[in-house]
Amino acid sequence: MFATKRVRIAAAALTVALLSGGVAAAMTSTASASARPRAAAASSSVTASPARKHHHPKLTLNRFDLKGYVIDAKYTLGRNTGNTFQQTYRDSTVLGVPIAGPSVGTTFPSEDYVAVPIGHDELYVTWLDPSTFAIVDVFVMNFKTHTVYDFAPGSSTPESAGTIKVVTRGTHRIP
Repeated sequence: MFATKRVRIAAAALTVALLSGGVAAAMTSTASASARPRAAAASSSVTASPARKHHHPKLTLNRFDLKGYVIDAKYTLGRNTGNTFQQTYRDSTVLGVPIAGPSVGTTFPSEDYVAVPIGHDELYVTWLDPSTFAIVDVFVMNFKTHTVYDFAPGSSTPESAGTIKVVTRGTHRIP
């Protein structure tokens, strides 16, 4: 009986100690759900890591002019595996030409394009049929990691992925 009573007293003492420690921690904590004073906000922005500051770029729909760029897209996954296409960008049009792989010899028409920056060193590029404005091809290109994701409608497996290489730079720097 005394052993059980001692265990209960010890458990109660431990519970009280843990609860009071939690209350003390909560009372001394600087975390708050309310707005922070200017000084606290300024100091945390100074100590924030650069990656954190640039994690969410400003949301826009500003188009990017790829005029003058020549980009080789080499596919290692998906529908276009084994192919390399050279994309030559002009004022508002692009021409994709297979330069390596099974599609060499295939002729594609010139298409219109729209390019939108979606992050630092990243573009979302859509190729459009100039007569119908139908989407012909869509790319997400990351110029820092040199990767490309491609979605070409028209089959049950329209996706491809691979690497990109800038052969010729255009007049505008990739944002």
